[in-house]
Formats: sequence, structure tokens, C-alpha cells
Amino acid sequence: MYHVGIDVGGTNLKAGLVDQDGKILAVERVPLDFHGAEAFAATLADLAQAVLRTGGVDIAQVACVGIGLPGAVAGGDALFITNIPMRDVPLAQLFRKHLDLPVLLGNDADCAAVGEFFCGAGKGTRDLVVVTLGTGIGGGIILDGKLRGGLSSSEAGHLVICHGGEPCNCGRRGCWEQYASATGLIRLTKEAMAEHPESLLHQVAAETGGVEGRTAFQAAERGDETALGVCRNYVEYLADGTVSLINILRPEVVAIGGGVAAAPDELLMEPLREIVSRESFARHGGRTTRILRAELGNDAGIIGAAMLDRVV
Repeated sequence: MYHVGIDVGGTNLKAGLVDQDGKILAVERVPLDFHGAEAFAATLADLAQAVLRTGGVDIAQVACVGIGLPGAVAGGDALFITNIPMRDVPLAQLFRKHLDLPVLLGNDADCAAVGEFFCGAGKGTRDLVVVTLGTGIGGGIILDGKLRGGLSSSEAGHLVICHGGEPCNCGRRGCWEQYASATGLIRLTKEAMAEHPESLLHQVAAETGGVEGRTAFQAAERGDETALGVCRNYVEYLADGTVSLINILRPEVVAIGGGVAAAPDELLMEPLREIVSRESFARHGGRTTRILRAELGNDAGIIGAAMLDRVV
């Protein structure tokens, strides 16, 4: 049997036909153009049918459709979706009006974790945490082979690491994602540029058309001391939340994903591992958590959505 995984992004909808081993056999994508929940569900169903046609698979050969959404879900309902005006929408029910297949909904970070669990950095483990560094911080958690999804989905990005710190959209201050997301890294970079007009950061930003999550790492690779300082501060913030997650959950693996995770090992992963080893409670005994880079990139959401039925 085959599965269809649909990844709902901020600008595009992507559907993949996935086999039993998690291999993507065909992909279709369309721009996100929201005109109400009914039309959105119809678009998702049309996209699923399109990828079945592309892959040459009949609907009778499909076990289920999984949909990864950037927000909160429970059962077949989309409770609140970031950047799409949907609240308490029976999305699975609406979808099945157009394509009568079993439908599972998942948070996008949870889907990434499922994908990495079966086909990526978490393959062969039972306990995995995937931390996705993007506009915010996503946290997908699998414990004893089961996803902590739905109403139990993690909001790891809103763990407070700096009391009274930067205001967060959630209403609190000092949340982890205000410091360790790509957005937080851009803010740290801009602050350093304002304090150090001589820094190479200005030249790198001009070359790429503005400050990005990679700007500090690019300048650091060229030996700029200010950029190196930004990278060190950023990794310390990233480690603060990572150590807390590890101390609470004691997973076998924490996989770091998202665009920032593409930074050079010597500037990101190596110092992160060093801090985690030094500061996590495992130094006193017990299971040691491995810190790995997520492996599936942009495919994680599709693969994980398609394989949701294996972890619920």
C-alpha cells in the first residue's frame, strides 16, 4: 500500500506519493491561495489526486493521507493554523467530501520528527526529539516509538530561557525561539552590526541582499571576529533549550533541522555538542543523548505526514 503526505507551508502546498519504505515516488505542488476552509480542503484533495495520477497509483492502493499543518491539531480538526485563518475546522471531514480516504492531521514539526524517526537521523531509535530552527522553533517528540502529537504536541520554542527577555508572540518574554530561531539569529546579527560598523557582516549582508540566518556564519567563515561572537552567542542560546529538553526527556537522539542547521559543523554542531556534553545531567550518569543534524531536509514533512499512521 502507498501513502500520500501533504506538507502545508507558508507559501506552497506540497504532496508526495510515498511507499512503505518512506521513499517519495512523485511530488506535486501548488501555491497556497486560501479562500476559506471548504475551498482549502478541496485544493488539498485535488493535490492528492494529482500526485496519485503522476505516480500512476489507483486510489484503492492508498492506505491513508497525512496532512502536516503549521499549527495545532486534534484528531481530524485543525484547531489553529499559523498564517492561515483557520480555527476549529473539521478539515479531515471536509477533505473526505472530495476524496474518500482515511485522513490524519499532524503538526508540521511532529511530521518532521516522524520522517526523521523512520527514514533519517532517528532511524533505529525509540526516543527522538527533532528541533527545527526556522521563523520560530518547532519541536517534535517521539517517545517509545509513539508520537507526542495532537493536543500533546510540544511547543518547545516557548520554553523560557531568559526571564524578562525579548517579548514573544505567545505573550511571554524570553522564549527560546526569540533567541535560537533563524529570526532570533537575524536579530542578534543586526544588533552586532549596529555596534560594529567595521564588521565584515555589513559586506556579507550587502552581497546577499540583506541579513539572513546564514549571514553570521558566512562572515565567521571568513574570520570576522564580530561574526564569530554572534555565532558563539547563538549556539549558547540554542544549547540552553536543548539541554533543558534533554534533561526532561532523556532521548537517544536530538536532531537539529531547519535552514540554520546547514551551518558549518565547526561553528554550530561541534560547539553545541560540547556544551550539551558539559551541561546536561547525563554527565552524572544515565543515557547520553546524541546531537545529530536532521537528514531529510524539505522532504521530512511529506514523509512524516505520509507515515503518521505508524506512530499514533
